[in-house]
Amino acid sequence: METVIEINNLSKLYKNHRGINNLNLKINKGDIFGFLGPNGAGKSTTMKIMTGLVKPDSGDVKIFNHSILDDFQNAMKDVSCIIETAQSYEYLTAFENLKQASRYYKNVNDSRINEVLNLLGLSKYKDEKTKKFSLGMKQRLGIASAILSKPKIIILDEPLNGLDIEGMIDTRNIIKNMAQKEQTTFFISSHLIHDIEMTCTKIGLLYNGTLINVDTTKNILKNYSSLENYFVSEVNKNDRI
Repeated sequence: METVIEINNLSKLYKNHRGINNLNLKINKGDIFGFLGPNGAGKSTTMKIMTGLVKPDSGDVKIFNHSILDDFQNAMKDVSCIIETAQSYEYLTAFENLKQASRYYKNVNDSRINEVLNLLGLSKYKDEKTKKFSLGMKQRLGIASAILSKPKIIILDEPLNGLDIEGMIDTRNIIKNMAQKEQTTFFISSHLIHDIEMTCTKIGLLYNGTLINVDTTKNILKNYSSLENYFVSEVNKNDRI
């Protein structure tokens, strides 16, 4: 299997003693990797380092064998992401926002913009300015922007924030289809255990800045009745160490 993301000995400690400690992880092409952990576990810190928003104290991340520290441009060439909250230009319409984003890509035309608007259920709102959008609609537009160029890797920090049930199901189906049909690799952080269980093929459990276990969802569910039971069991085990 082709490794597309390799995290080596990654550490970042903040003054409040939160952060990540000596993280090692490999993600293969076509994986839907779920980064699971409570608030403050270090999920966003890891993803910010992966996308160049924060510098690590030590260690490195390689994407397609390119170091994010030494060769950032090539590392991020085929990567798209939403970190924390999806942002938009509020004085532009949904279509205009995606048109603006499309300027960075050679392979995106108006037809592709309309296609992703339709996929995310935004076609009927395409000519509305996004300042009128609810949090869920802004999140849908953010996801539309993230998949616009058909990137090879998509990094999503809490992608289901603000989405209604329909939006969650739509997003889940889009992720699964892209991984299956286009071998797109997803790195998704969430504290919504049920959705991680329903979406992801592989799970990494982060607790107090330490990666305490990585396994396939299939293996986990052979031994536990649900991902929630697995999570509680692993956290309790770790607390006793």
